[in-house]
Amino acid sequence: MKRFFSVVLTMCLSIILTTGAYAGNAGVFRKDEITDQVKKRITGLSYKSNCTVPYSDLNYLVVSYVDFNGNDCTGEIICNKAIADDLLDIFRNLYNARYQIDKIRLVDEYGADDDLSCLDDNTSCFNFRTVEGSRSLSKHALGLAIDINPFYNPYVTYPGGKIRISPPGSEAYADRNAVFPHKIDKNDLAYKEFIAHGFTWGGDWKSLKDYQHFQKAK
Repeated sequence: MKRFFSVVLTMCLSIILTTGAYAGNAGVFRKDEITDQVKKRITGLSYKSNCTVPYSDLNYLVVSYVDFNGNDCTGEIICNKAIADDLLDIFRNLYNARYQIDKIRLVDEYGADDDLSCLDDNTSCFNFRTVEGSRSLSKHALGLAIDINPFYNPYVTYPGGKIRISPPGSEAYADRNAVFPHKIDKNDLAYKEFIAHGFTWGGDWKSLKDYQHFQKAK
């Protein structure tokens, strides 16, 4: 009988360690320099030929997160070194609270097309690009901004006085009085974490609303 229980215990521990699905799982939260391998993945995509940010100003992060199905997953982020430790701390806290994020992939997996990345509800940070509809560099271009669950937290502008909601298909989620999952507002844990770490939120902007967006000055 003792041997039976010993075998069962061993099997249970094996399952737990393999899936990571147990209380107290520390997850993976790591930062590295931009290696040659990572450079090959991003050069010509998020890291464009006219990029003014040296690779040495960036970090590559690996973070654990909980997806919409409650599964433990591992994501990749490239960010400015100035916010790397903040992001590791924030995502660790979100993971420990079992806060759900749809996916965390480098925007390069979408050809560095921010629209496609947001349409797929992808959480991402660095992408050397301008602000949509302007010639000014986005904070994403410096690796100082991140978009969280962007499909459920859309970008709302008013060109010519008419409302424009991006990504397409997310119009229902522009109604911030509606109740739906994954909504970032001032009661949301992600909001609280980012604000506590000195970030500002695009949902607080006056002329437009970027509910997915958090950024920090160097």
